[in-house]
Amino acid sequence: MRSLRKAGARTLVAGVVALTAIGLLAGCTNNGNDSENVVDQGTTTEENQAGGDTVTIGFSGPAADHGWLGAINSGAQAAADSFDDVELKMAEGTNDANAQIAAVETFINDKVDAGIPVINVDREFSSPFAARTTILGDNYGMGVSAGTYICDQLGDKPDAIVAEIAGIDSLPLTQDRSKGFADALKDCGLKVNARVAADFTVQGGEAAASQLLSANPKIDAIWNHDDDQGVGVLAAIDAAGRNEFFMMGGAGSKNAMDAIKADDSVLKATVIYPSTQAADGIALARLIAQSKTLGDIITPSIPNRIVLDAPVVTKENVDQYYDLAFAS
Repeated sequence: MRSLRKAGARTLVAGVVALTAIGLLAGCTNNGNDSENVVDQGTTTEENQAGGDTVTIGFSGPAADHGWLGAINSGAQAAADSFDDVELKMAEGTNDANAQIAAVETFINDKVDAGIPVINVDREFSSPFAARTTILGDNYGMGVSAGTYICDQLGDKPDAIVAEIAGIDSLPLTQDRSKGFADALKDCGLKVNARVAADFTVQGGEAAASQLLSANPKIDAIWNHDDDQGVGVLAAIDAAGRNEFFMMGGAGSKNAMDAIKADDSVLKATVIYPSTQAADGIALARLIAQSKTLGDIITPSIPNRIVLDAPVVTKENVDQYYDLAFAS
């Protein structure tokens, strides 16, 4: 994650324009014996895809000063464009929490009714009552995925030297990633032997990696938390002429996936931190505003907290994830 993440949570504010009430439509499961086996599943996937009354969604997102943040904003717009019944109002991207508050207040005053559901993306609000639904990436899970992958590669080498290039250490997200990484490594008898922190930028990644390489003449594996800063990390590795280790990244950029697919560098894997969170928020805001539900779960509602997966991308499965990658 990047600089906006220091400034506060982003919000998606969903309002309804001329929306009439839509009752929950029952989907049924029945073994043919009696009515006791009928389960109300809310609206079906087909009903959710069908157009409804227009929903106006206000989106207040980050200043797109890094690839991942740019993908958050463009993903929201692309998701809105995919629905004929969604009108998206985009506030200017900002890293200023007060400016974001002002943008949300403008949305509320701009012909949007009261009782507006808020869909929060990427970072949780301090109050659990502030959002109808929160969509999150799994930072702890990223660390677990990274550690598990390294264990799979080095688990039979108890003396292996594992290094970590973190993001901004003061951020809870970085702390969660590092904790998950350490926990997963411990499970196979490994540990983090060398660690430096960067700042989610190319320049910061290059400086941190240069420091790490200078201090550690032998390394077996490196986990770099962020693919944007990974551009600098790889530059430092090339400049140092080091290739005795393998590296894995984080977030899921096109640069990283191209390198993984080409298999011509030390970068062998990356861990997804979805840049699709805002796009998912647009889709859920539409369903909530139209009184629809998730068609593929039994409970007829929209969950109030969704934590997305943190899968590992390798040469073997990179094609499966490539369309979700972002440009650094």
